[in-house]
Amino acid sequence: MSMTTRTDDTPVPVPHAADSHELIRVHGARENNLRNVTVEIPKRRLTVFTGVSGSGKSSLVFDTIAAESQRLINETYSAFVQGFMPTLARPDVDVLDGLTTAIIVDQQRMGADPRSTVGTATDANAMLRILFSRLGTPHIGSPKAFSFNVASISGAGAVTLERGGKQVKERREFSITGGMCPRCEGRGTVTDIDLTQLYDADKSLNEGALTIPGYKPGGWNHRLYTESGLYDPDKPIRTFSKQQLDDFLYREPTRMKIAGINMTYEGLVPRIQKSMLAKDREAMQPHIREFVDRAVTFTTCPDCAGTRLSEAARSSKIKGISIADACAMQISDLAVWVRELDEPSVAPLLASLRDTLDSFVEIGLGYLSLDRPAGTLSGGEAQRTKMIRHLGSSLTDVTYVFDEPTAGLHPHDIRRMNDLLLRLRDKGNTVLVVEHKPEVIAIADHVVDLGPGAGTAGGTVCFEGTVAGLRAARTLTGRHLDDRAALKDTVRDPSGALEIRGATTHNLKGVDVDIPLGVLTVVTGVAGSGKSSLVRGSVPAGAGVVFVDQAPIRGSRRSNPATYTGLLEPVRKAFAKANGVKPALFSANSEGACPACNGAGVVYTDLAIMAGVATTCEECEGRRFDASVLEYRLGGRDISEVLAMTVEQAEEFFGSGEGRTPAAHRILRNLADVGLGYLTLGQPLTTLSGGERQRLKLATHMTDKGGIYVLDEPTTGLHLADVEQLLGLLDRLVDAGKSVIVIEHHQAVMAHADWIIDLGPGAGHDGGRIVFEGTPAELVAARSTITGEHLAEYVGR
Repeated sequence: MSMTTRTDDTPVPVPHAADSHELIRVHGARENNLRNVTVEIPKRRLTVFTGVSGSGKSSLVFDTIAAESQRLINETYSAFVQGFMPTLARPDVDVLDGLTTAIIVDQQRMGADPRSTVGTATDANAMLRILFSRLGTPHIGSPKAFSFNVASISGAGAVTLERGGKQVKERREFSITGGMCPRCEGRGTVTDIDLTQLYDADKSLNEGALTIPGYKPGGWNHRLYTESGLYDPDKPIRTFSKQQLDDFLYREPTRMKIAGINMTYEGLVPRIQKSMLAKDREAMQPHIREFVDRAVTFTTCPDCAGTRLSEAARSSKIKGISIADACAMQISDLAVWVRELDEPSVAPLLASLRDTLDSFVEIGLGYLSLDRPAGTLSGGEAQRTKMIRHLGSSLTDVTYVFDEPTAGLHPHDIRRMNDLLLRLRDKGNTVLVVEHKPEVIAIADHVVDLGPGAGTAGGTVCFEGTVAGLRAARTLTGRHLDDRAALKDTVRDPSGALEIRGATTHNLKGVDVDIPLGVLTVVTGVAGSGKSSLVRGSVPAGAGVVFVDQAPIRGSRRSNPATYTGLLEPVRKAFAKANGVKPALFSANSEGACPACNGAGVVYTDLAIMAGVATTCEECEGRRFDASVLEYRLGGRDISEVLAMTVEQAEEFFGSGEGRTPAAHRILRNLADVGLGYLTLGQPLTTLSGGERQRLKLATHMTDKGGIYVLDEPTTGLHLADVEQLLGLLDRLVDAGKSVIVIEHHQAVMAHADWIIDLGPGAGHDGGRIVFEGTPAELVAARSTITGEHLAEYVGR
């Protein structure tokens, strides 16, 4: 460090030039709804971004700062390597300065593949496989022999070698010993198809015997069978001979000419298995999922008992424990077992495995097991699982970006999460957190509050500074930061009870409970205590029960709130009726699409390793429809103008006057009820935040005819100010005669409940029991559980 002198000749240290880059500077950010946002974020500090859902938090943090950091890192690779990586466009921002390497820890669900488990998604399974290949007795082979993703194969054949200037052919044999169960192919479950759900045996194929989605008469899936020539398509399937029925259902893939085109014919059952059953159930479209649930039964594989592993892999043991036993253990128990192993030959491996398992416990996921399918983790569990590999990292001066890390966490666990965030910061990292919980906002070094509203009413910085400054600033977040819901003076009386007896799903220990009906019931408890197992596993699905879970909404940029909620259907019919034309004209994905951009509104230009360019279509000017379609009007508006309306504007438009459409108005009223009045009807689903997507799903299910509503953590992604609106919505549902069961950690929802069922006392095998049943006031007075302690502290008792 160089020195300069004051007038009194005292030397003054001059900062090194490298120490002057202490800020991440963002100037003129315009991603999504951001309106020329300028903000300066201190490095090596914990900065929390707040604001109502849809105010622009994710657009600033994820789509601008983190996205540009990743794009710049990708550009450091060679053009050859970049060709294998996703191309990222530069965010719409004037200046981004002072960026560091960004590590994104978001709530995207992990591994839709059925073979992905908690163990395979982390390094734990890989280390266990090596451990058993070294210490397991009997010794059965390399680590591959313990992997349920590797099949055992063997073969032989001639290979050509160059030897002494001559080509010589030699016979070679090879074999690979894998750990995959041959019966279920490493899935742990086998499927049995109910043939009666595939076709109506009393009908012929030409009469529409097939009842499978996508197999309608006239389509290629249908013509494959009607024009194969293997059987008469005009004969009822019941009259097929044994050979014809076998060809129809089970024939191996065969090349043949159908309708003059070379195609591969395959029996109906293997075709269904490959096209539908190979996918993760949660990744299916709703109508496909409904068909699969009806036609297919998934049962535990009888050969491997659901462990996914071959008999040989299960036979090799360390101190009486096989790798299947180890993966089935609760991780906290597995950590104890691994700590008891003392083998100098694998000491480094054991140390690394202990650290990984201890991280699971430390982060509050000790109740999981390594064989838990990754697709069954909640968004919060998935995010914390991704955090594990970063906890022991030696990297510093990294920017960690978190998306609501407290999602799915009990107040008791939020304190532990806060400690982890502070530990990452104290190692010299920049931590950026998008969060609504006041407990996390309270530990921030710096707060950026966006708003003032959502959608077009947001996108500006309302406040930047300390937590104390936020309280004094009187922004929407500042005003609600110290909000506390009060306990009800009186609670509703139940109209009946839903009896659950002997519930044993997952970690439940023979639970007997009566869930009151006709009231607002909150099921709570620490993460992993058995809440979802009790409600989802014991409340009978079917008529009268509406489940609104946290499964993500999947959709392309062509999907929007109008298409997802079914709003576009009555709107198209109203336009068609008013103009005397077909409804299909008013779909940008059908006959009404602009021919130049195929209804996308933009034209994409692929630039290989460079980021692709999307330009507004010159023909339709981004309106997505053919010019002739825009001549047709309803209430003075064309279809593109309707899709450009906000929910509030459309509710008024379809509620009265020439545009009056009761079916559309009902859907719009539900969207407004869940706080999405600011959304534009044609806004792509890909631009919605997590909280907006969940409320969109809730609004869609509100039209379902059901007497019992089961909501899984509906406050996820909700701003403090929106929680009050959600409570009002829940009250309206109950007052309308519905029974509402909410799985929730938020103290405001607990305080507002008529009845609380608290599970615990711990997670995993330490939970699974009812530790309290009663009113919120009784829980606060008793303070007999962890939940009671935190709720009493929350309401100030």
